[in-house]
Amino acid sequence: MIPKGKLLIIGGHEDKGPVPGENLNIDHKRKPKTRFEILGSLIPQASRGHQIIEIIASASSIPLEMEEIYIKSYKDEGFTHVGFINVENEQDTHNPDSLKRIQNAHAVFFTGGDQVRLLTLLGKTELLQAVIRKYNSDTNFIVAGTSAGAMALPETIIASGIIGAALYKEDLHIAAGFGLIQNVIIDTHFIRRGRFARLAHAVTIIPSCLGIGLEENTAVLITGGNHAACLGSGMVVIIDGSKIGITNIDTARDSIPVVVENLVVSILAEGSSYDIIERKFYLNKAKNV
Repeated sequence: MIPKGKLLIIGGHEDKGPVPGENLNIDHKRKPKTRFEILGSLIPQASRGHQIIEIIASASSIPLEMEEIYIKSYKDEGFTHVGFINVENEQDTHNPDSLKRIQNAHAVFFTGGDQVRLLTLLGKTELLQAVIRKYNSDTNFIVAGTSAGAMALPETIIASGIIGAALYKEDLHIAAGFGLIQNVIIDTHFIRRGRFARLAHAVTIIPSCLGIGLEENTAVLITGGNHAACLGSGMVVIIDGSKIGITNIDTARDSIPVVVENLVVSILAEGSSYDIIERKFYLNKAKNV
């Protein structure tokens, strides 16, 4: 099934306006279109007054603080109907009021935190199924996630991984994600936290999955479950394992490091896009996404 909705996948630390103690990694050579460029891309300016955004901050250990930050950010950008769906236990995931709010929403936003915590609370629940159904059937619906909230969206996710001087097979743990998109693995805070090796490791383990590494204040907007357009001030690194040659990923154990040949790397920035199925790069929005 080709989903009718859109996915907005953000690399973390997107501009939310002034947040105490937060240091954005923004390219100051490029002037943002608006202060809330990525968050504002959820819904066009003209229709923001009556569009409903529901925020789920269950990935965070401080959900109430996250609620306050994001609600203020969206309201500052002109979104007047911003809600917060609280999910702390199994009972919350089949709350009839929450399910109805998903059905009526124009966008659902998953904040950052811990992707494993988010999956533990929401995986295979009625609430998640309501999000998936609406994403598959509603052309006006957007599912957005930032940081851990972005990493949880695909069918396959990085649950945890050690970043060291060499790759060791047991240092990376893969898990099942939300399943809103197949055949990709997402990593975030990609340049700031030096996560290239971690994503390359994941793609080497599962070469059928395309690796998408997003820098902070950077996003891809995915339409049709396939076409990924880059937004924001930073880069998106694509790692394609379909042409892998020599690798010892199946036999490496203990102190034997992983080696891999012929990973294909592409770098996207605003104005470029990528076809996930065909694994093709497009410059200057040459492909209609």
